[in-house]
Order: sequence, then C-alpha cells, then structure tokens
Amino acid sequence: MSQTNTASTSSLQSRMGTLVVIPWAGAHEDGEDIAFLLAYSLGDGVDGPAAGQEAVLEAAREIGLPVGGTVLDVAQVQKFDVRLLVAADKAVLTMPYLKVTCPVPDQWTAAARARGSVHVILASRPWPEGVPGARITEEELRAFAADEEVLSTAAHFRVPAGSLNR
Repeated sequence: MSQTNTASTSSLQSRMGTLVVIPWAGAHEDGEDIAFLLAYSLGDGVDGPAAGQEAVLEAAREIGLPVGGTVLDVAQVQKFDVRLLVAADKAVLTMPYLKVTCPVPDQWTAAARARGSVHVILASRPWPEGVPGARITEEELRAFAADEEVLSTAAHFRVPAGSLNR
C-alpha cells in the first residue's frame, strides 16, 4: 500500500496531526471495482490522539461533510471545496486541511475512470500503526477500514475523478 502525508500550521491542523492517505480498489456490491481513498490521522497532534479525533470531526463539520453512514456526492453540491485529479499513476486530492499527491495502482485508476468518481473516507479515529513508509498488509488495511467504529465516525464522500483530458 502506498501512503502520502501533508502538514500545515493551522491550529486545527496541528491538533489533527499528520494526515495520511491510502488508496485501494476492490469489488463493490454491483460487482464492479470502486476506487477508495482513506484519509486518517496518525494521532500525533499537539494535544494527543483524542484531541486529534475531535479536530478531524470539527474539520469535517467545517467543510460540510456528513459523519456516519451518509455518503455525500460532491458533484451534487455547488461550490464545494473538494477536488480530485487523476493523472497517470497519481491522484491529487485537494480539500481544506489536506492537499495530497498519492501514487495509485493501475486497478485504482481503472476503477476511478470507469465510475468517474472516487469514494473518500475521512476517518476521525487515528491509526498510529499506519505510518508512511511502513508496509501495511491488506489484512491490516481491511481491519482498520472496515471496522464499524471507524466507519460510523468517519466522513464519507464521493468525488468526481477529474483528469487532464477533460
């Protein structure tokens, strides 16, 4: 799994700590692949993991992202400040508090292009084991990303997959 992180100096960002993004793709209920981006904090913010979790929830509310099971379709919201560019073997996600260029596998790119969108999960629960550069197995990713507590306290949104060809 590949990971990329970003940093900023804002108070909210310093409480969130290091934000990391992991891409993956897999079969969805309809049998077709779907591209995912999982963004989470390492829990290394200035006030510790619990404050970091609250800061991520605060950021989600500020941005206008619903937390819980509802998936926001960004394409249906006017003037929403979240963008995704898919080019070659990279995804560039730009949103308040996070701007990241993330290497993505071919399966992910194919799924993003076929569906025209990517499902983003902004987890509020920190994942300190998911540090950049560390090898994360599919089982470890699945254990975190499919955990009901993680999913029920995360913001879920679908972002159109823009390209340089459009």
